[in-house]
Amino acid sequence: MTHHVKRAFKYRFYPTDAQAAELSRTFGCVRKVYNMALAARTEAWARQERVNYDQTSAMLTAWKKTDELAYLGEVSSVPLQQALRHLQVAFTNFFAKRAKYPRFKSRKKSRRSAEYTSSAFRLREGKLTLAKMSEPLDIVWSRPLPQDVAPSTVTVSQDPAGRWFVSLLVEDATVKPLPATDTVVGIDVGLTHLLTLSTGEQITNPRHERRDRARLALAQRRLAKKAKGDGANRTKARRRVARIYARIADRRRDHLHKLTTRLVRENQTLVIEDLTVRNMVKNRKLSRAISDAAWSQLRNMLEYKAAWYGRELIAVDRFFPSSRRCSHCGTLAEKMPLDVREWTCVCGTVHDRDVNAAKNLVAAGPAVSVWGAGVRPQRESSRTGQSAMKQKPPRREP
Repeated sequence: MTHHVKRAFKYRFYPTDAQAAELSRTFGCVRKVYNMALAARTEAWARQERVNYDQTSAMLTAWKKTDELAYLGEVSSVPLQQALRHLQVAFTNFFAKRAKYPRFKSRKKSRRSAEYTSSAFRLREGKLTLAKMSEPLDIVWSRPLPQDVAPSTVTVSQDPAGRWFVSLLVEDATVKPLPATDTVVGIDVGLTHLLTLSTGEQITNPRHERRDRARLALAQRRLAKKAKGDGANRTKARRRVARIYARIADRRRDHLHKLTTRLVRENQTLVIEDLTVRNMVKNRKLSRAISDAAWSQLRNMLEYKAAWYGRELIAVDRFFPSSRRCSHCGTLAEKMPLDVREWTCVCGTVHDRDVNAAKNLVAAGPAVSVWGAGVRPQRESSRTGQSAMKQKPPRREP
């Protein structure tokens, strides 16, 4: 069986003024089309009718013929069609109970992006030219693309810090399952230590956000003082805050990539706790630390890398008493407040709370795997049209 992995390669680029204007116009049109199609589908839903992708595509053709929406015909039509496809995927995920009802894209908060399929770009000799543009993009090729591959889609985006990125989706034949091993590792996530492994190894939490906290607080105070109508100065102050956030996020992502790649390379089976980070972040005292530790991002990386390299990732139910159970004799301690970091079991074994939890996860892993309660259902990706891992069927309502 051929192992095809769809992989996105992301690069920075520096547009000319004309390219930046064209792309900004395209982003605006993508948002407009998405919102109008969502409104049409929502109105139909209220009448107990369903509108599908083909119907929204016909609507788009009609919109372009009206005077007030004629400007939609001035940008490449492909990103507009892709926006309708993304909306279709959002509804598919909603009907499959994998996601909430699709939301409207806001001008200020939504991601500024446009997706081009192969008919709307040309990649020749390291030069990428998009539809409606005469000049290629000035891309910083920070790493090589896999040889002899043609990207299926190209996504152009601008982040809140004002940086421009292009992401090329390719089938990467170089990603192959790694040789099988018999190593199993339990992974317990935390705040003091980002990860504690069943081997006893503890990986310190770098606390990326804390390093820039003073600078971030100052930039946020300055932004708060800018009057709402103070256009250029407010935009400049907002960009300054966004740049600090971007630097924090870049460092965090880089660290998590190195860490997850090592764990997947070294272990055949990885057992983690199925945490609901969404609910935990509601705790005001811990929300900042939990967000900075980026447990969801870590879990997501482990999922798709395990799928890439032929490894097994098992998620154990979060109600499993991994901290309170003695990994030596199996006795369950009655209470285990969070401030207790070391405890002694009745059998005399002295436990580090996190190492003990990681060892218990390893012990629980095979049972979970046998029962097939592996990994929660994943959203279908609008880029690859597939989930990162085999899906567990949605839990039936009682």
